Amino acid sequence: MDSKNFKILIADDSLLARKKLKDCLASLDYTNIIEAKDGTEALEQYKSEKPDLVFMDIVMPKQFGTDAVKDILTENSEAVIIMVSSVGTKKYIQDSLKAGAKDFISKPFTSSQVLSVLERYNH
Repeated sequence: MDSKNFKILIADDSLLARKKLKDCLASLDYTNIIEAKDGTEALEQYKSEKPDLVFMDIVMPKQFGTDAVKDILTENSEAVIIMVSSVGTKKYIQDSLKAGAKDFISKPFTSSQVLSVLERYNH
């Protein structure tokens, strides 16, 4: 699938973090981006927009990212969810992967890390 048609959901409570990731994706020619500011909104956006990939923060208000992962996977067991968080403890990473996330990127991320994930899951 080419980058123009590949739809990405960014779920993060930080406007700055969403902007940084959105700018990074735009620099890689991925411009079909939707955003959510918490786990609850991420699930709503997932249901209505059906993105190809989700970048999900872990620590968010209303609903933790790991819980949102479980809810999204209940909606679509094939969902591709990548955790993006500055909370780099092994427990959070393990919990995220156990919940069904496909991968994990630590903040601050590099564009090469984001590109690597996109190349792995954009097919």
